[in-house]
Amino acid sequence: MQEFTYEDVAGMIDHALLHPTLTEKELFKGCQLADCYETATVCVKPSDVKQAAQLLNGSKTKICTVIGFPHGVNLTEIKVLETQRACEDGASEVDMVLNTGRAISGDWKYIEDDILAVCEKTHSSNAKLKVIFENDFLAKGGAGLDGNDLKKKLCQICENAGADWVKTSTGFGYARQADGSFSSLGATEEDVKLMVNACQNGTQVKAAGAVRDLSTLLRMREIGATRIGTSSTQSILNECKESLGLPYLSQAAEASSATY
Repeated sequence: MQEFTYEDVAGMIDHALLHPTLTEKELFKGCQLADCYETATVCVKPSDVKQAAQLLNGSKTKICTVIGFPHGVNLTEIKVLETQRACEDGASEVDMVLNTGRAISGDWKYIEDDILAVCEKTHSSNAKLKVIFENDFLAKGGAGLDGNDLKKKLCQICENAGADWVKTSTGFGYARQADGSFSSLGATEEDVKLMVNACQNGTQVKAAGAVRDLSTLLRMREIGATRIGTSSTQSILNECKESLGLPYLSQAAEASSATY
């Protein structure tokens, strides 16, 4: 059985507050929860960065936000401006969505330039960058590559650009199935393993979507993920405390209603 401390687990979590219906009250509660549980970051919408930074001033929990979210189709110039404003407002990490359609089309120069521009702006602002692939949309492949080779290619591009992490999913990418229904797998073991193995020069992997319990988080950690995106933070960390024989937090904030 793998050994872990509470700090190991909490330090992997980006507590997600990204649901489009999230209210100011839920933002406050979500930031309070992240602070109480000492997560790595709280990941908020760009419009909430400044308020979250004020709420968490002096906290161990840092501010993360999303760029080009959730589909990655914004012009590169807009993504760069979003990044600049987010960092000015207090974000120390940004999760950028790449342009999936351009990737499937094999427009590698566009993808490279898009990621590099955001990476340079992020790093010049003393922040860190995660690049989101939306793997559900890449499963069928594109540009003459199967799904796995397409993901590997994108990992290489992200490493060359200097990205700090590559990330599996937004949590909001629902792909059409053969029966016409829509579903999202989120982070899978297979994808996380593939991305970890494809990143050989220091770029780390974030698993996001469908990580809702301690066992799944620990499995992702075991296969190489260093960061997790989830809104199930409270239940995961309470389960962690229980497994380690630690007391629950008596005044912890309620979990947000987001379903990421």
